[in-house]
Amino acid sequence: MTISEQLSTAFPSAVLKTHSFRDETTITIQAASLRDICFHLKEKSAFNYLIDISSVDHFGEEPRFEVVYELYSMAHGIHLRLKTTVSEDACEIATVSDLWPTADWHEREAYDMMGIRFLKHPDLRRILMWEGYPFHPLRKDFPLEGKHSEMPGVAFSEPAPLAGGPFVTVPTDGTTQVREPRARHAGDLTRLEKTSSEP
Repeated sequence: MTISEQLSTAFPSAVLKTHSFRDETTITIQAASLRDICFHLKEKSAFNYLIDISSVDHFGEEPRFEVVYELYSMAHGIHLRLKTTVSEDACEIATVSDLWPTADWHEREAYDMMGIRFLKHPDLRRILMWEGYPFHPLRKDFPLEGKHSEMPGVAFSEPAPLAGGPFVTVPTDGTTQVREPRARHAGDLTRLEKTSSEP
């Protein structure tokens, strides 16, 4: 019995969709059953390694946010991807940090960058931005040049100019080395272009 079949049998109303591609299985589940399914996967199916937790902003859709869990069973050599959705209004989901301790920082990053709250997380605070920062920079409605944060005395509280900003690459036919943000000055750009064109 495949892992998809196991979960569909154990949680018939919680498994919404399954998909397999190149020996990787993706299962979409209801958010309300996340804890029960994750506990089952760890304790009954030997998925003892949480590789990553990421989040996707489907701006303009509802539910707006998708949370993605990458799991691996070292005992069986199986990779599994779990997906679930979170509405913009509630914007919260249960923590799995007590099941896989590595979820701690992954959940904090999703909270910091996307604004998704993980219920009963033991230390849910920002991990990249400073405490009190009112925005979530990976949301699609957050501008590349940033937003004014009204926090005097804190670095980078003013929006950066979009032209030449920290996330804007240099338009050129050159290599990645030429396009990356450090190539800001004309002299540096000329030097990098010359270096990249040398045999």
